[in-house]
Amino acid sequence: MNGGGVRPRLTGWMVATAVAAALVGVTGCQQAATKTDARPDAKGDPSPGVTEELQGMSAAGPRRSGGACVFVKPDGAQKFGHVGWGFRITGTERWVYGAIENPSGRLYTPPGGDIGAWHTEGSYKKMLSEMSRDALPHARTTSRGGTPIPGESEHPYSRYRCTNSSRSDVPAARDMIRVVEERGFLVGVDPKTGKLTSWDCLDATYDVLKAYRTRHLPKAAELSVPNVWVESLVGWTDDELTPH
Repeated sequence: MNGGGVRPRLTGWMVATAVAAALVGVTGCQQAATKTDARPDAKGDPSPGVTEELQGMSAAGPRRSGGACVFVKPDGAQKFGHVGWGFRITGTERWVYGAIENPSGRLYTPPGGDIGAWHTEGSYKKMLSEMSRDALPHARTTSRGGTPIPGESEHPYSRYRCTNSSRSDVPAARDMIRVVEERGFLVGVDPKTGKLTSWDCLDATYDVLKAYRTRHLPKAAELSVPNVWVESLVGWTDDELTPH
């Protein structure tokens, strides 16, 4: 994408940007200024019922099973929500997880620009711990050589939903991660095509998990509200994620 298509459509871009600006909290994916008020249990761990449901994804589960998670900041993006992803490397006890954080809050960042893209991998326990503390390589330190800064966000991911998946495609999911990290960020009119669309945190999460072939993954329409989409994850576990 480049600026070549912007000038001929300047009026449309300005109008669409004004509309998108009013909805910036919907798909902006930047972090909100307030902290999430999570309600931890005694140990900050998932409830017993959730733990049982996640056996197929944790180290104790079948090695051949796949699994996927969506991590949520309900108060992110002006309380319209922000999301990230996680998926199990089939046949192992390791997970790949990441997100598009968009720390600048801009509606448009061209391909190759800094959109706070990051991903890493580790055990299921490490994934939950790092997501709960925002001990992640994002914002000023990205996946392109940055180092984690624990607690950099004013509020970390505080909710997560997971599902088992009898099918998976890890190579395709890894390929998609590269795509979403390099395609830039957009909420509004694509300067190249003139189409009103989005490439935000939700689009990235959906595209990665779809490439993984996650079962029971509802479609995420362009310009969807992250918090609304999260509620459509029927059959997925649902629990608070507290710092630990």
